[in-house]
Amino acid sequence: MTDEKIIELRNLAAQIRIKTIRCMQSAGGGHIGGAMSIADVLAVLYGDIMRYDVKTPCWKERDRLVVSKGHSGPAVYAALSLSGFFPEEMLYTLNKGGTQLPSHCDRNKTPGIDMTTGSLGQGVSAACGMAYALKLSGNPARVFVILGDGELQEGQVWEAVQFAAQNKLSNLTILVDNNKAQLDGKLEDICRPYDLSGKFRAFGLESFAVTGYDVKEIHDGITRCFDKNVTCALILETHKGIGCKFAEEALFNHFMNFGDSEADEAEKEILHRLELGIVRKGA
Repeated sequence: MTDEKIIELRNLAAQIRIKTIRCMQSAGGGHIGGAMSIADVLAVLYGDIMRYDVKTPCWKERDRLVVSKGHSGPAVYAALSLSGFFPEEMLYTLNKGGTQLPSHCDRNKTPGIDMTTGSLGQGVSAACGMAYALKLSGNPARVFVILGDGELQEGQVWEAVQFAAQNKLSNLTILVDNNKAQLDGKLEDICRPYDLSGKFRAFGLESFAVTGYDVKEIHDGITRCFDKNVTCALILETHKGIGCKFAEEALFNHFMNFGDSEADEAEKEILHRLELGIVRKGA
């Protein structure tokens, strides 16, 4: 990947964060923590990896994205808007009456959403079904699924992973947002996750970790997955709320209410860090 492309993807990730914050600001708040931690992987997917057509969102050979942690929908909406699926103005209707942008992803309402999600653990099963159907029909499209690390406590996830391994779904890439926290606190305190890559490998998948807020590492990791003949699980090592100053500093940042001043300060900090070439302070 060229230096120019890296800069382009970093800029896109920053804009996804800013638009996500502004989107939630219009609603008075939202699931800011987990939305911020997937901004970089969304930038890589929509900015370079995935094949799609904004004029034909249901194009049969498009790559599919399932965001199983559907409460992070506003970050996906920001990426879709920046990619041209719908006008920016639509972002500011989040959760309002008659909106096409509910707080959780809904394929029946939002252009570009491939799967309705929000009941944690179920998205990966849907993604497996998509990938299996595409494989059977000879469709070259790929399926990507973003899972939360807390979501991995759901047994259904591992049933789906076993299915993916058994059927050699090499057209499926699992992306784990390992931001180390869930609604009620740190994973280590609630249900220790142990070695995530080791667990996926034990189920027959290829798995390795990358820095989840480094667009180059994410891009290289995903393209490395493409060389495998089985499903690959890429562990994105990141931090909940990363890139958004007020969310980073909060102990409980799964859902936060915030207003104009917090949003303005967060945007300034995002742009400042972009100039410095960092996402996380001290990194």
